[in-house]
Amino acid sequence: MEKISGYIDKNRKVVGDFLFVVIVSAGGFFFSPKESSVVYDYTFRIAEALTHGRLGLSEHPSWLSELVPFGGQYFSVFPLGSVLTMVPWAVLKNLSIISALPTRPLLAIIALLIGAFSFLICSFYRVSLPRRILLSLFPLFGTWAWANLAFSGAWQLALGFAMVGELGALYFTICRKNPFLAGLFFALAFGNRTEIIATLPIFLYLLWRSSEGVSRKEFFIQGTLFLLVPFILGIATLGYNFVRFSSPFDFGYSRIPGILNEAGYSGSFFSFHAISDNFQEMLIQGWKRISAFPYFIPSGWGGSIFLFCPFLFLLFRKGAKDKIVKWSAWVAILILTFILWLHGNAGGWQVSYRYAMILIPWMLVIFLENGKSKLSWVEIVLFAVSFSISAYTFYIFTWTNLMTL
Repeated sequence: MEKISGYIDKNRKVVGDFLFVVIVSAGGFFFSPKESSVVYDYTFRIAEALTHGRLGLSEHPSWLSELVPFGGQYFSVFPLGSVLTMVPWAVLKNLSIISALPTRPLLAIIALLIGAFSFLICSFYRVSLPRRILLSLFPLFGTWAWANLAFSGAWQLALGFAMVGELGALYFTICRKNPFLAGLFFALAFGNRTEIIATLPIFLYLLWRSSEGVSRKEFFIQGTLFLLVPFILGIATLGYNFVRFSSPFDFGYSRIPGILNEAGYSGSFFSFHAISDNFQEMLIQGWKRISAFPYFIPSGWGGSIFLFCPFLFLLFRKGAKDKIVKWSAWVAILILTFILWLHGNAGGWQVSYRYAMILIPWMLVIFLENGKSKLSWVEIVLFAVSFSISAYTFYIFTWTNLMTL
């Protein structure tokens, strides 16, 4: 009886900590952002058009500068997955339940899912509850994700859903194996950030590795279950592109009015010439100094992820519980970083390097692999510093106009 009672008490404590993480995550992102008078709701508007049988808009809202005119309509360059993510909200608008994209509830849902999957992954690694809570809150409140998500534009929301997809895919691949759900979340990830599809071989390898003792036929079935939804979404995306721009591989990026005339693109949306600039913006770029208090502020156009999040220095700790998983995560980070650095610019108005948000789920895995089960003072101090920087930059970016100076 004592063992049973202890087991119940322990699991009650775990459930309580899980609820704490998801409530803090959802509540933090529901209450902290400032209401925006202008919403860059590209995907929501296209999703609304889709529910009425159209792929584009008949009129061009003046503030949505990235809409592409083609064939008498205006199209978004966001992939089909991003649009489909917004369809439920578009349906609610059609039913007159909402009148516009409810960004705060949407942010709360994204944050809740990120916090929940982070906690579940940490639980699989059997780390202590204090370390589990800290690492579960790290992706949202210890990084540049807080400020960028709070901006609530279509770009930021897509990055948030991509993080949810990556975390879900990682959880159902390396923690609680479920090939179909892993594939479903992987589709959510690359459907919102297309470059994530480059990590498909890594997920398939990790899935194969966890299938030790399984026959080839059984693994073929598992692989098929994983690939089912991503394959359907991939084919649908190619068809979506073809119907819009007469080419399955044309997402419309280079068709954005004036985009190829901007510095960094050199006549192409992706270029090897952009690597050096992106390298500087992601890893080296410092803050901007102003003449009045608070004297140092983010630049608004990029910034070293290590300066915005010193906790990342723990990525370079030696050791691993499972070296294959750790190095798989590093390979995923390197592949995604290389693709991101080919982008013509660092991503526009932002805090730090917003594209690097899709690296955070893989970073979480590395922290769990190379760290100990108990929370260390080094982790506490670095998280406190990272959280302070994140809160400061969130406030400056969201609640003031200082970054426009």
